[in-house]
Amino acid sequence: MWKKVILTTCLGLGITAGSVYAESFESSIPTVYHVYVDGEHIGTVDDREVVKTYIGERVGQAEQQFKDLDLTVGENVTYIPEKMFRPSYNNKKVLNSLKEDLSIKVEATKIEIDGELLGYVEDRKDADQAIEQIKRKYVSKAVLDKVSKSNFDANAIDLEIGDSTVLDVSLSQKVSFSEEKVVPEEIFSVKQLVKLLEKGTLKEKVHTIKSGEVLGKVASNYNLSTQEVLDLNPKINQNSILHVGQKVKVTAPDSLLDVQVTEEIRKKETIDYETEVKESDDMYKGQKRVEQQGQEGSKEMHFKVIKKNGEVVEKELLKEKVLKEPVKKIVIKGTKVIPSRGTGNFSWPAVGGVITSKLGMRWGSYHKGIDIAGVSNRTLKAADNGVVESAGWAGGYGNKVVIDHNNGYKTVYAHMSSVKVKAGQTVRKGQAIGTMGTTGHSTGVHLHFELYKNGSVQNPLKYISR
Repeated sequence: MWKKVILTTCLGLGITAGSVYAESFESSIPTVYHVYVDGEHIGTVDDREVVKTYIGERVGQAEQQFKDLDLTVGENVTYIPEKMFRPSYNNKKVLNSLKEDLSIKVEATKIEIDGELLGYVEDRKDADQAIEQIKRKYVSKAVLDKVSKSNFDANAIDLEIGDSTVLDVSLSQKVSFSEEKVVPEEIFSVKQLVKLLEKGTLKEKVHTIKSGEVLGKVASNYNLSTQEVLDLNPKINQNSILHVGQKVKVTAPDSLLDVQVTEEIRKKETIDYETEVKESDDMYKGQKRVEQQGQEGSKEMHFKVIKKNGEVVEKELLKEKVLKEPVKKIVIKGTKVIPSRGTGNFSWPAVGGVITSKLGMRWGSYHKGIDIAGVSNRTLKAADNGVVESAGWAGGYGNKVVIDHNNGYKTVYAHMSSVKVKAGQTVRKGQAIGTMGTTGHSTGVHLHFELYKNGSVQNPLKYISR
């Protein structure tokens, strides 16, 4: 039995010694590292630190330029160790390959609008901040914060007359985000992204020429040079004459993001009154009289309005309630025909006044009529029915009106400050034809009045009196 114990012990000691020797022998064999970039073998190094140190230096150099970005290598670098009795490696070759194969990138947020790439920002926070700035061009921060809250309930809002509220602020386009490694030069700052979104893209449009437009004006309206418009329109040259209705190609900015604001508005609006015209043969044609003054009504209007980039694109009437009915205006319009033939009985052509000069010799010449001044109202009136033969400036007479009474008589009214009738107009007896003045050869405000019968001067005082 003792022999068996001794034999077993010896065997155990022998196995242990062999294992120790094997481990010692294996550890003495050099280890090399096969380096792979995105799964492709680029060479072998004797130490992984050779590669790690190089990568650290490359990243460190880039961080000097892009200090605010969290940089890394864009490729996946892996190592497979191997023990070799006769190690074969080439550190220099691997480093040269890394110099060519490795790129410095940053983990970024990719922004797409309707599936089209817009650009990259450092993180989602920057993207959200830029989009918020675009929205705040159309609503305040307070409004944006309110509608963005998870517990905001648009249906719970009770508007008073004169109030309005924003129900929603959204984007017309689908904006999506994803994570992607990109070179740091592609990263937009928040300011740069906002500028890009505000500027939009240029799209070709067609402009229809309006009256008075020339090539330079069209170009200026679209912030283009004349040459740029010519380049877009090969059939037009610098000397071309543009015609109303002609189509001209231009380019105009088209927004990348459309901000849609939904508002609810409750306001009071006026209701215009109607005007009813009644005809009366008790009044002459051209005469009007207001029988009843019109009054505006009022109504309560409740709208839902949708604006795109500040412009109303949809307006839905939710409720309408009349608060006060309007009162229509009633106007009486004369239909009685003014006779063009005079009665032969003449009325005083002014409103009051006195005669300051009569017919006859005066200051060495013949005065063909009478002068009336000192009136209470400067309105001048037709002395009888008739047709205006002439009305306007007449040299020394100043502003003058001549009325043919179509019965052999004519009357003349001179030195008016203004004329209210025109040649060919039929006037009735007593109708206002102008205003007393001192135009032409005149010594003061007065009416010079003449009366003719079959072409011969008559003394007006034989026909008229106050």
